[in-house]
Amino acid sequence: MEPANRRYPVGIQTFERIREENYLYIDKTDLVWKMTKESPFVFLSRPRRFGKSLLTTTLDSYFKGQKELFEGLKIMELEKEWERYPVIHIDLSEAKGCESASDLRDALLLLLKPETAVYGRDDDEKYPGSVLRGLIRRAYEKTGKQVVVLIDEYDAPLLEVLHEDDRLADFRRVMQEFYQPLKANEAKIRFCFITGITKFSQLSIFSTINNLTNISMDDKYAAICGITEDEFANDMAPDIEMLAKEYECTPDEMRAKLKLQYDGYRFAGKSPDIYNPFSLLKCFNQRKIANYWFESGTPTFLIRQMQQFRTDITTMESIEASATSFDCPTEAMTTALPLLYQSGYITIKDYDREADSYILSIPNKEVLTGFVYGLVPTYIGLDSGMVRDGFAIKFWRFMKKGDVDNAMAELKSFLAGIPYVEGFKKKLESVSNYEGFYEYTFWLIFNMLNFYARTQVKCAQGRIDVVLQMPDVTYVFELKVNGTAQEALNQINSKNYALPYETEGRKVVKIGVQFDRDTMTVGDYVVEGL
Repeated sequence: MEPANRRYPVGIQTFERIREENYLYIDKTDLVWKMTKESPFVFLSRPRRFGKSLLTTTLDSYFKGQKELFEGLKIMELEKEWERYPVIHIDLSEAKGCESASDLRDALLLLLKPETAVYGRDDDEKYPGSVLRGLIRRAYEKTGKQVVVLIDEYDAPLLEVLHEDDRLADFRRVMQEFYQPLKANEAKIRFCFITGITKFSQLSIFSTINNLTNISMDDKYAAICGITEDEFANDMAPDIEMLAKEYECTPDEMRAKLKLQYDGYRFAGKSPDIYNPFSLLKCFNQRKIANYWFESGTPTFLIRQMQQFRTDITTMESIEASATSFDCPTEAMTTALPLLYQSGYITIKDYDREADSYILSIPNKEVLTGFVYGLVPTYIGLDSGMVRDGFAIKFWRFMKKGDVDNAMAELKSFLAGIPYVEGFKKKLESVSNYEGFYEYTFWLIFNMLNFYARTQVKCAQGRIDVVLQMPDVTYVFELKVNGTAQEALNQINSKNYALPYETEGRKVVKIGVQFDRDTMTVGDYVVEGL
C-alpha cells in the first residue's frame, strides 16, 4: 500500500478491527502461536502504549478461531487446527478510579456482565471471584471445550493506590479473591494470559497461581510487543521515505532521526532494539517527529514512588543492576528502580551474562525529553516553562554560533536566579559543594533545551563531566567546585577527554568551569578550541 493510503492504527487496539479495516499491522503472530503452545498460564509486563492490548485481542481472535483475520500472516504456516474455544476477556483499565474495595468489586462485576450474558450467573455468585468461577465452569460445560481467560492491564486498579498502604491492602484482597478460580479450575482452562505494567508477586495478587510463567524478560518474546529494527526497516520503508520527503532529507537521514527519537528499548539480555510502536505510528500518521508518548502525562504513581524512595535522578543515564533489583515484585521494592524500568522510563542497554548484570539507561530522545519536562520538574519543583521560555532560546543561539562568553553569561544569570522550592532549597544547600550537583544542573537545563547532553561519560582515562553535542560542534565540559577553571581545562587535555569526538566531523570545544559555592552559580571559565 502506498504511504498516502496507509492507515495507521493510532488509538486502535483491536486486532479484528485492524485487519478488517486494513490498518497497518506488524506481524507478531508467529510469536503468538509459539507462546500459546509453551505454557498454559502466561504473564507479560510492558510499559503503557506498547501494544499489550493489541496482543490480547490478537489472542482473543486466535482462540475464537477467526481464521479469516489471519490470512497472509505468519501463523498460517504454523496453525493447522484452528480450534474454537470459549473466551473470557477482561480489560481492567476500565476498573480504574475506584474509591474503595466495595467500588472495585462492583467494577469487576460490571466488567464480567457481558460474559454472564452469554454463560449465565447463579444467584449465590455474589463476589467477582465466585462469578468468574461460575463462568469458567458453565463455559466448559456448555461448549465441552477448555476455556481461555485473557486479563489485560491487571494492575490498573492497584497502581492508583500504590502509595496508600491501607487502600492497597484492601484492593489487593479483592484481586486475590478474583484470581483464585484461575488455579482452582486449571483443568478447565486451555490458556490464561495476564498483562500489566508492573509486577506484583504471585503470592500477594495471584494467590495460589504458582504455575504462572513470566515471559517479560524471556529472550524468545522480547519482540512480541513493539517494533524491531528489521520490522522498521522493511515493513515501514515506504513510511520512512514519505517522512523524509516531508522533512526534505534522505531516507537514511530520516531513519537516523527516528531511531534517535523512538528506538532503544530492550526487554531481555538478548533483546533486539525495540521502537515504541505508539509513537512511531503516530509520527507517521501526523507526519511530524514529536514526543507522543507523554501526551497523557507522567504517571502520578511513579512520581510519588520516586519521592518516597528519594530517587537520585542524576544516575538515570547509566545504572548497573541485577535483574532481581529492577524486575522485582512491586511490593518488594526498596527503590523506585523497578517502576522506572517497568514503566519504560529506563530500559536495558547492555547485559553481562557472566556477571548476570545489566546496564540500564533512558531509552531514547523522546523519553529523555518527557522525563526532563514532565517527571523531573514535578519531582523537584523546578518549572520547565521558566527554563525554556526565560533562558533557553538565548543560550541555544549563543552556543550554536560559538559565542561561549554570552552563553556562559546567560547560564550564570539563570543559575543565580532559580527560585527553587523550599524542599529542594534544603537539598541545594547540602549538595552545592559537590561537583555532582552542578553536573546534574547542567544535564537538566541542557536537556530542557532539547540538546543531546550526557554526564559522567566513560572514556579510557576516566569520566567526562558533561558532553554537549550540537549539529556542528561538540562541547566537552569539566566542572570544578574545589579547584580552578584552568585546572578543569588541564584535566580535559591531560586525560584526552576530547579525543573520542575529534573524528566525528564536528568542531570540538573544551570548557573548564569553576563554580562559586557562595553564589551557587558560574564563577569562572576558560575555553579552548574555538
